[in-house]
Amino acid sequence: MSTTIREERLRWVLPIVNKEIKLVDAAKVCPYSKRSLERWVSVYRKVGESGLEPKSTEPKRYHNETSIAVKEQVIALRKKTSLCAQKLNWRLNKEGVKVPVRTIGKIIKKEGLVRTYRKKKVRCTYIKAQRKPGELLEIDVKHVPGPIAGHKYYQYTAIDTASRWRYLKIYDEQSSYHSILFLKEVMNRFPSKIDAIKTDNHSTFTNYYTGTNKRSDMTVKRIHALDRFCAKHHIVHYLIDPGKPAQNGTVERSHREDQEKVYSRYTFNSVLSLKRRIRRWNNEYNDLEHCGLDGKTPNEMLELFKSARRG
Repeated sequence: MSTTIREERLRWVLPIVNKEIKLVDAAKVCPYSKRSLERWVSVYRKVGESGLEPKSTEPKRYHNETSIAVKEQVIALRKKTSLCAQKLNWRLNKEGVKVPVRTIGKIIKKEGLVRTYRKKKVRCTYIKAQRKPGELLEIDVKHVPGPIAGHKYYQYTAIDTASRWRYLKIYDEQSSYHSILFLKEVMNRFPSKIDAIKTDNHSTFTNYYTGTNKRSDMTVKRIHALDRFCAKHHIVHYLIDPGKPAQNGTVERSHREDQEKVYSRYTFNSVLSLKRRIRRWNNEYNDLEHCGLDGKTPNEMLELFKSARRG
């Protein structure tokens, strides 16, 4: 079997050139057109195997070619932020530079700044739930990679599913006490009342899946401290299904951003430098354009909801 396009073309050309079969007969069984076979045979006779190498169909020049200065600006912004073409388009529009999304995609692709693998597109139609700020916040814990100064640290994350506003906090322990302490901080900082939260089934959030707290009729012996706190403040506490982290997809996706933009780029010698970087990244994230928000930032979405409430 041929492994390259060049080998595949050569497989059909050689029998014709060596007069083992006529071109007309080969065209009857060849999956390619007769015109393609004629062109390949002609090129092979002129320059040999090198002529069968596929060439780019991209035009050598464009009638309305993007200026070099704009291309350099796109490339520099891509290297600095690693944003996709759509987000680069939104960012450049705010700076007064008008470049189509497809043009930005071609520029970063030509520079080799995109992923090399191809991903099959799944055509799905999603019904987006219309929520208000505070209607549902997803909360999760990310283990900070590696020990810092010999200690293990944990990143608590809360993200509003309506506005994508997010709050991060670093703790030296993962416990029920820190879960309640973190939720208190989120309630103080979030501009709207929190109606519900959603977490996974870790023991820092619930006792429901802890065997030692179950009776024979599968009811919980002792109510979790976080559930008592939520009940006191009239907050509904939802749990995802066991082994289904995709149901907490908004916060899981934000954790991937944390890994790519912070933990994979920086090393920390102290917890103070870690907290400082996380605080800076949290502010940057809340001012970052999101595809799920049609190019708006979380802070802009909160302002839109606030103005709509006044109106």
